Amino acid sequence: MEFVDMYRLPKDPDRVKANVFHNDCPARFLLSKIAGKWSMLVIDALDGAPKRNGELMRKIEGISQKMLTQTLKELEEMQIVVRQDMQTVPPHVEYQLTPLGNDLRERICALDRWVETNMIHLIAGHRSIPLVTLD
Repeated sequence: MEFVDMYRLPKDPDRVKANVFHNDCPARFLLSKIAGKWSMLVIDALDGAPKRNGELMRKIEGISQKMLTQTLKELEEMQIVVRQDMQTVPPHVEYQLTPLGNDLRERICALDRWVETNMIHLIAGHRSIPLVTLD
């Protein structure tokens, strides 16, 4: 995906027309960040109660510490996640979805559950998925 150097928006919010199909619209950039594999899994994993870093690492198999940290920072910048530092020694930090994040999570969870429900149909005859059938 090609990004422009700077996005230009009217000062009047009522004149802003978001369109993910336009390359020069920030909505496309935001969609690319939200729709990334790790972002979607982190948002799904933040279900209700605040979660610590280690809890997220255990729940999301395969994510590296670096990717988790980067993803959480990006989600925090978009005001989807809030980071709460308890100011203790040893450090205790928790992450929780904002109201905007909870709204997004409902939509992401619907997609995640749809994929899980339809997995067999989706992979049937799909030659590019490395798959071994076990007895």
